[in-house]
Amino acid sequence: MEKKAMFYEIKGEKIHCFLCPHNCHIGENQFGLCGVRTNKDMELKTINYGEIASANQDPIEKKPLFHFKPGTLILSVGSFGCNFACGFCQNYSISQERPKSEFVEPKKLADTTANLDNNTGIAFTYNEPTIWYEYVYDVAKDLKENYEDIKVVLVTDGYITKEALEKLMPYVDAMNIDLKGFSEEYYKKICRGSLKPVMETIEYAAKHCHVEITTLLVSSLNDSLEEVEEISKFLAQINKNIPLHLSRYFPTYKMNLPATEINTILEAQKRAQEHLNYVFVGNVPNMDNSTYCPKCKELLIDRQNMMAQVYITDTECPTCGYEIEVVL
Repeated sequence: MEKKAMFYEIKGEKIHCFLCPHNCHIGENQFGLCGVRTNKDMELKTINYGEIASANQDPIEKKPLFHFKPGTLILSVGSFGCNFACGFCQNYSISQERPKSEFVEPKKLADTTANLDNNTGIAFTYNEPTIWYEYVYDVAKDLKENYEDIKVVLVTDGYITKEALEKLMPYVDAMNIDLKGFSEEYYKKICRGSLKPVMETIEYAAKHCHVEITTLLVSSLNDSLEEVEEISKFLAQINKNIPLHLSRYFPTYKMNLPATEINTILEAQKRAQEHLNYVFVGNVPNMDNSTYCPKCKELLIDRQNMMAQVYITDTECPTCGYEIEVVL
């Protein structure tokens, strides 16, 4: 569905969209880099409002979120379009193409989310929720105004302007932010974006909601121990309790580099653990991704195959009293 977009201004014969840091200047009947925001008669329109291309109820651990409502299920929905163009995108069929979609009114999605059995909330994921902004905002606002206990989650690349993020944050409970690497060169060449705005999003979001970080380690591109250490130090300066998920890359979409060596992932985990309390490994079978107390090593949350058994009832370790930053 087409709908008038937010965060734009008219500049001469073009529209300046400032939803994300690309700051596209869009001519008549042209689209921004995201592929879903277009200039129609000098008015910015979004073409994916309410268009749902994928929907599933999943364990929240699949987002991945390990320290937010562990052991619960969450409704996950996505549309189409993205403001990055990562060559390794696992969801390229909806992020880089125009798939079949179904229009759902925001009120209907909010009510469905709230009334779904054994459901903790909604996660906007699969494609980039930033460029689905107007719909995400309307659904999240409705949920928080009418079902305050229902949680709102964003799984995002973090490429959003501060003005847009500030408007949305009162209605967001948790974010998993992709920190795709730690160099401007990598972001520019591989993702067609830039690093600094993502860092700023992480810093801001960590002050206002629960945040976890995912980094896909791609063979020979961003999997050096030095880069992993830079990422870990950056996060530790914000909060050493931010969970970091180091995920193994496999060839997909436009990238045919070999899969990241498992030993590389494990060494990266060890290096990151020198700075962060919680570092998990993704896309590697038979890994122990349970949560242990950083102080006494007591098992707090046991995870097997994306299912969690929670052994704590509050935010303190039952053995030593160490404060555990987890939302139960």
